[in-house]
Amino acid sequence: MQDFISHPLSGTPYGTALELCVALAFLAWLASVITREYSWVDRLWSLCPPAYCLMVAAEAGFASPRLNLMAALVTVWGARLTFNYARKGGFSRGGEDYRWMVLREKLGPAGFQALNIVFIAPAQMLIVWLFVSPMHQAWLWSDTPLTFLDGVAASVFVALFIGEWIADEQMWTFQRDKKRRAAAGEAVARPFLASGLFAFSRHPNYFCELGMWWAFYGFAVGASGQWLHWTGFGFVALTLLFQASTQLTESISLSRYPSYSQYQASTPRIIPLPFLKG
Repeated sequence: MQDFISHPLSGTPYGTALELCVALAFLAWLASVITREYSWVDRLWSLCPPAYCLMVAAEAGFASPRLNLMAALVTVWGARLTFNYARKGGFSRGGEDYRWMVLREKLGPAGFQALNIVFIAPAQMLIVWLFVSPMHQAWLWSDTPLTFLDGVAASVFVALFIGEWIADEQMWTFQRDKKRRAAAGEAVARPFLASGLFAFSRHPNYFCELGMWWAFYGFAVGASGQWLHWTGFGFVALTLLFQASTQLTESISLSRYPSYSQYQASTPRIIPLPFLKG
């Protein structure tokens, strides 16, 4: 496989995926400059991982059970996330994530454009490429038969996939009911969701999302037998990103809903363990 530029992964399918990532990062940045909307990476977030995985599995002729399993799991993940994002209007014109507007106000035009050219487009696209990179390690060891660890990784991934689905459905139902009540002039007892899975974690969907990619790394370990490998940087980077994103989201919620502080005091932020409250 021929890559356009020379880099450490040249000649590998995931190296080609890296070049696609770079090209898409540039296009996402360019689109944000032209349209003044900054959610182009958000729109690519659920589409790129399945494409990257299918590129690797296809290069192996779809002959590797592990690569096929990984690609199938990520494709189903991407399809569900794309559907959830689309029904919220994320792909529509003006469907920009509200948090970018808040950051624009805080940073000012110059500061926000600096953030855009450094982080919003390139860094986020790189993180998306990284958290699927265990696919590369599995490709390098594609002759290794499936192991017990692969079964554990797949089971955890599916369980957390279902958990995230449930959390998103609960949030979707809550937000629709909230909008309906507001349109009808009815009182809203609580302006944020704190029941269902959200009674155990303020962000159960984030917990499930992060857990899936931690579990995904298990396939790389199962294939190579190596517990520490550079492809693990993906889920670490994603975890750090979600921590920062959650901090911003909660600061906005707290500014809008003073009672949110009570929810923070009684419910863990991400990991649903009682001793992690606050």
